Amino acid sequence: MLAKMTSKNQLTLPKRVTAAVGAGDYFDVEVRNGQIVLTPVRIQRADAVRAKLAELALDERDIDDAVAWARSTKGAATE
Repeated sequence: MLAKMTSKNQLTLPKRVTAAVGAGDYFDVEVRNGQIVLTPVRIQRADAVRAKLAELALDERDIDDAVAWARSTKGAATE
């Protein structure tokens, strides 16, 4: 089977392939011996949130401060 890469480096996987592996929305991508290997990954929403917090380098205190700000009248007034 062939899959064409777009100018934005996007591929559409054939239905036959995704049906065979039970594909989800996310794939682990790695290169092995010059080949691209895609492995379907089931991501829990909480895992995605934790990953984003880690990416932004936020810790518990940042979250507590943000919640306190949002609950204050000052935070509510800016909406």
